[in-house]
Amino acid sequence: MGKQGSPRSPRPEPQVDDDLSSGTKDYDPSNIGRRMPGGDNHLNSKMLFLHGLKNDHLHVVRSDSVKYSTCKGSFVGKKHLWLRKDVRSIVIVFALMGFLLLLDSFIVSIFDSMVLQNSSTYVSNPPGFKEDRVPYVMKEKSPAHMYDRLLKLAKGAIAEKELKPESSTLWEEPYKQAAAWKPCADRKVLTSLGKYNKSNGYIIVSANGGLNQQRVAICNAVAVASLLNATLVLPRFLYSNVWNDPSQFGDIYQENYFIDVLKDEVNIIKELPPHLKTLDLEAIGSLITDADLVKEAKPVDYIRTVLPLLLRNQVVHFLGYGNRLGFDPLPSELQRLRCKCNFHALKFLPEIQQVGSLLVRRIRKYDAALSVLDKQLLGNFMQKAPSRVHGSARGPSKYLALHLRFEIDMVAYSLCEFGGGESERKELQAYREIHFPLLIKRLKNSKAVSPRQLRKLGRCPLTPEEAGLVLAGLGFKHGTYIYLAGSQIYGGSSQMNSFTSLYPNLVTKETLLTPSELAPFQNFSSKLAALDFIACATADVFAMTDSGSQLSSLVSGFRTYYGAGRAPTLRPNKKRLAAILSENSIGWNSFEDRVKKMIDEGQRVHVRRSGRSIYRQPRCPECMCKSH
Repeated sequence: MGKQGSPRSPRPEPQVDDDLSSGTKDYDPSNIGRRMPGGDNHLNSKMLFLHGLKNDHLHVVRSDSVKYSTCKGSFVGKKHLWLRKDVRSIVIVFALMGFLLLLDSFIVSIFDSMVLQNSSTYVSNPPGFKEDRVPYVMKEKSPAHMYDRLLKLAKGAIAEKELKPESSTLWEEPYKQAAAWKPCADRKVLTSLGKYNKSNGYIIVSANGGLNQQRVAICNAVAVASLLNATLVLPRFLYSNVWNDPSQFGDIYQENYFIDVLKDEVNIIKELPPHLKTLDLEAIGSLITDADLVKEAKPVDYIRTVLPLLLRNQVVHFLGYGNRLGFDPLPSELQRLRCKCNFHALKFLPEIQQVGSLLVRRIRKYDAALSVLDKQLLGNFMQKAPSRVHGSARGPSKYLALHLRFEIDMVAYSLCEFGGGESERKELQAYREIHFPLLIKRLKNSKAVSPRQLRKLGRCPLTPEEAGLVLAGLGFKHGTYIYLAGSQIYGGSSQMNSFTSLYPNLVTKETLLTPSELAPFQNFSSKLAALDFIACATADVFAMTDSGSQLSSLVSGFRTYYGAGRAPTLRPNKKRLAAILSENSIGWNSFEDRVKKMIDEGQRVHVRRSGRSIYRQPRCPECMCKSH
C-alpha cells in the first residue's frame, strides 16, 4: 500500500557531479522539507510594511488638505464649496487606496505560493501497501508535536554533545560474532539437487507488488522450479495502478547474468516455446491463483496441487505470485537456492548501478568502493582505490540511511492517532472509506481497539518526531548526514519539522541527483525503489521504523549477508518504545539508557529462527558459513 511517482515539489537546480571536490552539488540540506524560515513572520512583516506604504501615500496625497483642517472652524460655511472643488482629489485618494490594497493582496498571494512550493520536498518512490488507490494530494498541516518536552531535552542533549567526540560504536556492529558469518550460498556442494535430464514442463510466474515483493517472488519461483523439476520462464511483472510501473525483469535486472548464475541448478529460458504460447491456460486448468494455493504453502502442497497439472499440460502459470512458498520445513538445498538467487543472481542493470553510485559518491564525498556491499550493488562504477584528486584522500563522510514509513496509507490503515485532533481523525477516516473498504467492513463487524491501546501494543507507525528522538537517544550528532528513503510523508514538511530541527542534514535522491540524471527513472517506481535499495544497503548505518516492510527486510538481510560484521542496522521495538515514550516525566538520561538497550537487543547475533525469512535473516547453514 504505498503509491509511487507522486509529484515532487520544485527544488533548487543541482549541479552535475563533474567535480567531486565537495562530493555534492550546491544545495542546502538544512532546508529540505522545511518551511521557509520565519514564513509567518515574513508574511506579517510584509503586510505591515505594505500597509505602512499605504499610510505614507495617503499622508502625501492628503497633505494639501492639512491647511484646511487647521482652520476648520473658520470655514464651516464653505464646506460644501470645498467638497465640490476637491471631489477629484478625493476620488484619486480612494483610487490609490484601492490600488494599494490590490497590490498588497497580490504580493501576499505570491509569497504564500512561494512558501507552499518550498514546503514539501520529501518525495521518493519506494513501494508500500498493495490496495489500489488514486493519488493522494498532500496537504500541509500545522506541526503536531506529541513529545514537546522530550524534544526540548533532545535538542539540549545534542547541543551539549556537539563539542565532544562522537562515540565510534555508533557506526559499528556491537557484537563481534556478526563477523564470524560469511556468504556461501553460491558454494558448490555434493548434495546439490542439480537438474534432471528431462524437465517436467514449464513454469510461468507473474509477480505482483513493487520491486521488493517481486524480488521475493522471483526467488521463490526459482525454488519451486527446482522442487518440481520444471523449466522456469523468466518471471514477468504485473502492472498495477498502485505502482504505475510497466517495467519487466530485463528493465531492472541483468537477464543473462541471472540465467548464467543459476544454470547448474535450474533451467531458465526467456520465452515460452511457440507451441505452448497459444494455449488457453485458464481453460485447461493451468492458471494457478491465490484461491488454488494458499499463502506460504508447503512443498507438499505444490507436489499435490501443481505437479499433476504440470505433467498433464506441460505448463502452469502462477498469477499474482508473491509469498506463496513457506520457509519451513523446506529441504536445505532449496533454501540455499533461494539465498543464491537473492544475494548472487539478481544484479541491477548497469544504468541503475551507475546512478546508484552517484548517490553514494555524492553523500560520502568519496569515489572508491569501501566494502563488499559496494562491489555487489554498484558493480564497476566505484573505483577500486580512492583517487588522489578533488580532496577524496581526506576520507569518506559517513552517513545513516533511514527508511521512514509514515505515508498516508500506512497512517490511515494503522487506525492510530498522531496528535492532529478532530481534523486528522476526519481526514484519515475519509481516506479509509475510499481506499480500504474491506478494512471498514471488518471494523463494523468487530470490536474496535482504541488508538491508545494500539500504540501500547506497538502497532502504530513511528512518526518522524519519534524517529528523531530515537536517533538522539542513541547519540547521533546534529550534523549527521541522513539519506531519507520512503514515500511521501503524511503531513508534509510540517510533520518533519521536529526531525529536521534535530537533524537538518537530510537528503533524498531528488536532492542528490540532477533532473537529467533522474529523468530516465521518472514514472518507473521500481527503478526509483532500486536507487533507495542501493543507498540504504551501502549506508554506514541503516535505520528502519517498520521491520515488516519488504524494503527494510531485504536491505537488512543484504547488509547481514555482505556486511562482514561491519554494517549495523537499527531496529526499534515499537511496543517497547511506546512504553518508554508514555512516561511523561522520564528524564533524558533514563530515556537514553532505555533506547540504547532496546536497539542493542535488536542487534544481537543469532541463527535464523524457524519460519523466519532467509531474505531478512540469512544467518543459517543454508545461506552462510560460520567460521570457528
